[in-house]
Amino acid sequence: MSDQPDARARFLRLHDALRTRICLLDHPPGTRLSEEALAAEFGTSRTPLRRVLARLEDEGLVISQHGVGTIVTDVDPGEMARTYDLRRELAGLVGRLSPVPITNEIVAKAHDFLLRGEALLTNPEVRSLARLNMEYFHFGTSLTLNEALRDTSERLYYRTARIWLKTTSHLDLTEETAIFVSELRDSLQALQARDPQAAADVRRAHISLCIARVNAALT
Repeated sequence: MSDQPDARARFLRLHDALRTRICLLDHPPGTRLSEEALAAEFGTSRTPLRRVLARLEDEGLVISQHGVGTIVTDVDPGEMARTYDLRRELAGLVGRLSPVPITNEIVAKAHDFLLRGEALLTNPEVRSLARLNMEYFHFGTSLTLNEALRDTSERLYYRTARIWLKTTSHLDLTEETAIFVSELRDSLQALQARDPQAAADVRRAHISLCIARVNAALT
C-alpha cells in the first residue's frame, strides 16, 4: 500500500512534464512521441508512461494512431473558439462556487506574481511569459474549493494554452506582457479587498480580451 502514493506522485510528475512540453510547443503539433525514448528519459517502464499518454489523449493533447504511434494534436479553430468561450464563463464561477477565504498568504502570492510580471516588462520573453501565465492560472483555480470546477477549468486551459504561443509572431510581445501585468495588478487589488468575485471577474474580462487578440492575429 505504501507504494501507491509514490506511484501516483510519479504519474503526476510525468503527466505534468509532458503536458507542459506540449503546451510550450517543445513537442509541437504533429510530433510523434516515442514511448521508448520517453521511458528512457524519465527512467520509467512503458506501463506507467502509457497511462500518462492515455490521460493526455483523454485531454485532447495527443492522439493514438494505429501503426503510427502517439501524435501531438493541433487545435481546431472552431474548437478553440468554443473552448475559450467556456473558459471565460468558468473563470467567473471561481468567485461564486465555494470561494476560499482570502488570506494574507494568498494576497502575498498575488503580489509575488505581480513582481515577477513587472520584471518581465524590462525584457519580455515568450516562454517566460507563458510559464508565468501557466503558474498564475493554477493560482487562480486554487481560489475555489469546487473540485469539478478546478478540474474542468484545467482541462480547458491546457486545450487552448498552445494557441497563444502559436500566434506570438503576430503579436506585440511587449504589449502582451503589459496586458498580463495589468491583469495581475487588478487581481491583486481585488484580493487585497478580500473580494474573490472581483478577482474572478478580472480573469474573465482578460480572457475575453485574449480571445479578441488571438482572433485578430489569426485572421
